[in-house]
Amino acid sequence: MNSAPAIATQLDLLLHLGCALIVGGIIGIERERQRHAAGLRTHILVSLGAALFVLIPIQAGLPSQDWGQLSRVIQGVVTGVGFIGGGVILHQPRRTDQHLVAQGVTTAASIWLAAAVGIAAGMGLWLLAILGAGLGWVVLSQFKALERWIHR
Repeated sequence: MNSAPAIATQLDLLLHLGCALIVGGIIGIERERQRHAAGLRTHILVSLGAALFVLIPIQAGLPSQDWGQLSRVIQGVVTGVGFIGGGVILHQPRRTDQHLVAQGVTTAASIWLAAAVGIAAGMGLWLLAILGAGLGWVVLSQFKALERWIHR
């Protein structure tokens, strides 16, 4: 059975993790600017952690083309991040006009996105990671005006 080559150098590892840090930061900057509880550091840590979880089996010699094993790792990351996102949502309920209003849903979604771009960075899918983070930033920073326009 062939093994996938481990990432060869420490520089390669630094590039994967550095990319995860940057793309997580791109998303987190906007949340920090809006003063949300999950801001810059949270998004960077989620992205970096997701990249590490993907890199661990690769570095350990995951058999090549064994997408089932890698898929299980990714599923575990997504599930774990779902709990973090759920905590963000449940942490901020508020009563308005006799209705319970969920808050933090967008922040929870941005945490989920940070994990996704971290996974992409960990797997060396640079363009996908950067495009995902960039588009996420556009949605978070620019679409608020569109929402206001729709609600008028």
